[in-house]
Amino acid sequence: MFGLPGIVGKGVFGGNSSGDSNRSRNNNKSNNSSNGNKSKTLTYLLWLVGGVCGLHHFYLGRDLQGVLWWCTFGGYFGFGWLRDLFYIGEYVADANKDEKYMKKVDYMVRVYEKPPFSTVRFTGMVVVAYLFSTVVSLAIPEDNVAGLSWQWLQVFTPLAAAIGVWAVGNIGHETGSIKWPLICAYLVPMVGNPLKSFIFDKWGYDIDESTSFAIMILSAAWSFDHLEKRWRPKNQKTPGTLKRIVVISMCCLLYMALWSSYLYFNAKVTDEDGDEVPFHEALGHFFSSPWWLDVKQSFIDVWQFAQEHGWMETWRQIVSLSDPSGEQNAFKVLELRSGATQTEIKNQCRTLAVKYHPDKAKDDVTRKDVQNLFFEVQQACELLSNSRAKRRRRNKQFNEEL
Repeated sequence: MFGLPGIVGKGVFGGNSSGDSNRSRNNNKSNNSSNGNKSKTLTYLLWLVGGVCGLHHFYLGRDLQGVLWWCTFGGYFGFGWLRDLFYIGEYVADANKDEKYMKKVDYMVRVYEKPPFSTVRFTGMVVVAYLFSTVVSLAIPEDNVAGLSWQWLQVFTPLAAAIGVWAVGNIGHETGSIKWPLICAYLVPMVGNPLKSFIFDKWGYDIDESTSFAIMILSAAWSFDHLEKRWRPKNQKTPGTLKRIVVISMCCLLYMALWSSYLYFNAKVTDEDGDEVPFHEALGHFFSSPWWLDVKQSFIDVWQFAQEHGWMETWRQIVSLSDPSGEQNAFKVLELRSGATQTEIKNQCRTLAVKYHPDKAKDDVTRKDVQNLFFEVQQACELLSNSRAKRRRRNKQFNEEL
């Protein structure tokens, strides 16, 4: 969702002599042997089974993009994940330092002194900056905790926006520092708040918080794109596996901690009376509710039955109880016991057809209800009539077993 694989070349390394070209090929070969040859088939498989969590990006060494996919559930609810399908070939070629692919990107750098503007990448900066700053803002407790107010932590909201811009801007071979996005993210509120007061006092026009928030994020993204963006050096040292795992884990844990803080301190659930209940209290009540206890006991019963009779028999019972043929529901509609004879079914169908005939309804409201019941009876009778031969065979087999 946030841009093509990065492009590097002359703009970073200087001359274009044959010696530089040979050194570039030698570097490609050494990187290829050290990183291993990434499989396109495996990449597609990881994209399919865990792409929304960034597994294919982690496999290819694109850790920053993988973390963003994990945070945004596949590049904002799967949009980036779907887009990746068309770029996996380029991602794999980039990871393997494919010579043909590198010639292509070297040519692009000779054309562009700095990475060209990308609408997709810029949009990604804005979206991720908005998400990160919103999550930080939501995670800060609204009420006092331990007798202290924690609203001063809102000072980190612009930092989160700058990090979101920087993260998207550093995907692939494009890079840039966080300096100018950070300056703009803090400068906009510092200048904007007094300016808002001045505009309101002079003209009576009030600029709401959402507009100020959007201006902050857009200015941070604009500053990165125009003042920071450059090509990433080609021969940057690749971090070791252990360091990658630690950094990825810390990023994911921090993101989960922010959401956990929001759910515990600020999230509310509205009950049927319109009252707001803290989410953590509602969650505790849910696990002690009669509905959950019944569901929990059902799982325990299934487990115990499986331990005693085996999983095959358990699966057979689950299929039977799920009523795939609809016969059990049909018997229930006809108010008959399961396994009733064909004579009993015919007689009951006649009786209920007369009882629920729409012509016997006294008014329009009653006629609609009776008509629905009449149709249900007709469908049940038709289903049991069509499955008559199958029930005969089943009853015959049951009698023989006895």
